[in-house]
Amino acid sequence: MEFSGQAIQVSALGDGIYEVCFNLAGESVNKFNQTTLNELKDVAAGLTATAGIRGVLFSSAKDVFIVGADITEFNQMFSASEDEIRGHIAGLNAIFNSVEDLPCPTVVAINGIALGGGFEMCLSCDFRVMSESARVGLPEVKLGIYPGWGGTVRLPRLIGADNAIEWICTGAEKRADAAFKDGAVDAVVSADKLRDAALDLLQKAIAGEFSHNARRQEKQNALPLSEIEKMMVFESAKGVVGAKAGPHYPAPMEVIATIQKAARHGRDKALDIESKGFAKLAKTSVTAALVGLFLKDQFLKKQAKAYEASAQPVKQAAVLGAGIMGGGVAYQSAVKGTPIIMKDIAPKALELGLSEANKLLLKQVEREKITAEQMARTLNQITPALSYGEFGHVDLVVEAVVENPKVKSAVLAEVEGVVRDDAILTSNTSTISISLLAQALKRPENFCGMHFFNPVHRMPLVEVIRGEKTSEKAVATTVAYARAMGKTPIVVNDCPGFLVNRILFPYFAGFSKLMADGADFRQVDKVMEGFGWPMGPAYLLDVVGIDTACHADKVMAAGFPDRMAHEGTTVIEKLYELGRYGQKNSQGFYVYKEDKRGKPKKVVDEAVFALLRDITGEQKAFEADDIIARMMIPMCIETARCLEDGIVSSAAEADMGLIYGIGFPPFRGGALQYIDAMGMAAFVELASRYAHLGKLYQPTERMLQMAQQGETYYPAATPASH
Repeated sequence: MEFSGQAIQVSALGDGIYEVCFNLAGESVNKFNQTTLNELKDVAAGLTATAGIRGVLFSSAKDVFIVGADITEFNQMFSASEDEIRGHIAGLNAIFNSVEDLPCPTVVAINGIALGGGFEMCLSCDFRVMSESARVGLPEVKLGIYPGWGGTVRLPRLIGADNAIEWICTGAEKRADAAFKDGAVDAVVSADKLRDAALDLLQKAIAGEFSHNARRQEKQNALPLSEIEKMMVFESAKGVVGAKAGPHYPAPMEVIATIQKAARHGRDKALDIESKGFAKLAKTSVTAALVGLFLKDQFLKKQAKAYEASAQPVKQAAVLGAGIMGGGVAYQSAVKGTPIIMKDIAPKALELGLSEANKLLLKQVEREKITAEQMARTLNQITPALSYGEFGHVDLVVEAVVENPKVKSAVLAEVEGVVRDDAILTSNTSTISISLLAQALKRPENFCGMHFFNPVHRMPLVEVIRGEKTSEKAVATTVAYARAMGKTPIVVNDCPGFLVNRILFPYFAGFSKLMADGADFRQVDKVMEGFGWPMGPAYLLDVVGIDTACHADKVMAAGFPDRMAHEGTTVIEKLYELGRYGQKNSQGFYVYKEDKRGKPKKVVDEAVFALLRDITGEQKAFEADDIIARMMIPMCIETARCLEDGIVSSAAEADMGLIYGIGFPPFRGGALQYIDAMGMAAFVELASRYAHLGKLYQPTERMLQMAQQGETYYPAATPASH
């Protein structure tokens, strides 16, 4: 048999052996789109009917094997009914079964990434040979689903139910040595020997040295576990996985239930059980949000890549200020390969900045992520400086001094005088207008904002802020540098608080109003953490810093007095007056004591309630739904305003800014996705019940119009259902 399609080519290697090579035309990677699946179906049927066939090698002509399913096509399928989804999956399973049932031994040469459906294809083969540099895995839980093309059936029968549960529930990518150790692959070789090793294994299987029929029986039979073993494996897994997954992510627990139900059945019945659970998960609002999140992230990457075409190279960076932020920026730049000068006026500050980088690198050495040699090489990429001596070679500067417009303006004007005329200057500011800071510069076109989030090494977002005179070259270069640092940049226009803080402070205003009405911050924190936030608002304010929040609140009130100005003293201002600044001085809403690992642990301080009594009055309990509405409505409306005002250019960028910048619950997809899931009419109706609380609770005219016309922020929004 010979075949040459858009995605697959089949060639005869002689002696009854055929090679099936994946090579999707017009794409840099192989993926399972409809074209590839249809061709695989035809190829499997053709090979089954080929007389004298003795063996089949599956390979890839690209750097990857198969990265997985085409998510855009999958997403369309999710809008169908559960029964329709099951029918679709049954058709796909028939294709993979036909590969597994070929009338000869099959070997797959895994040369690069094989994830999701790509790895399920590998599991359908009798034997797997893997390149040392390849990675395999089943990451579907990250999309709110689980493997739907036999992954929950074949993997447990190959590597054991306990290992398979760990693989699938974490969604981790496995390196070759781990995959071999668990038994997911049969051999690991260097990339240059992969094809020869795979063909050698195929020849040995043809000769009967390895039984492909025994391997198939292993994958197609029930799981060989006694009832006691089943109970031990599945019940213990439920406890561990349930604790990690939490109540908002149903897929990991559904994985265990599915493998457990299918354990006593052969392949075909087990696949039917898998497809039923898959279809159920596909219809949840969590899947709609997480698939949406994946697509939004892809959109952000495309946006950033488009900027890179007009960026000038950043081969040498510099950061001004060696505090926590400056040290974090220096570490992140160095660890990702861009040398950086870290300048400060105080030797002790430089020592602090270097020790911060040293501490982060030491943790990586301890976890065996990097070697001591790599750590030394990274530290050598950071050059401490007390003067501007080397700044003539710098391509981009990140100013990260104190959040004070006068100080920042002076420092920026000073550094502008020592860098090249084409060097890009950026300010790591969370609130100060970029257009205002640009007034101190002779070349304002070379200046923009570059707002990092704390801690820099963990938070993925960087806001790139365009001022009135900022050039496209400055934006493009800053975006490219952020990407080189491993960050996700979002370009926003200048306004008080930019995107993320402008949206965050109405959320804090909702919290302040609740406190003024007698709410207990402990209850508010508990409810909002239950809603999905990584920490409640009181805890978050302590982490941000009460002093920082107080300063930013004044900026926001001055910028948007119609809705963000407030009368009287808020609880945040009261704590600031009392010198309770949060974690930084170990007392805020909570007090902080070091745990065994030296990390600050929050503890309730009964004294704080008396200190805040003149603000809060007598405490009273609120309904959880009431707390959620009062916290979320202002945030959602302000997000809509940012989109309407052109601060951000798309709903996707607004939502991803919240998820990556402040930990908005990913399974809810962002503020605008949250409105879509509720329905704009329902959101407007909910907001009307709180309109008496002020303008922060009153939807915009555009939102009212959207409610009347049944519009959404995202096209074809999947209805939320559980």
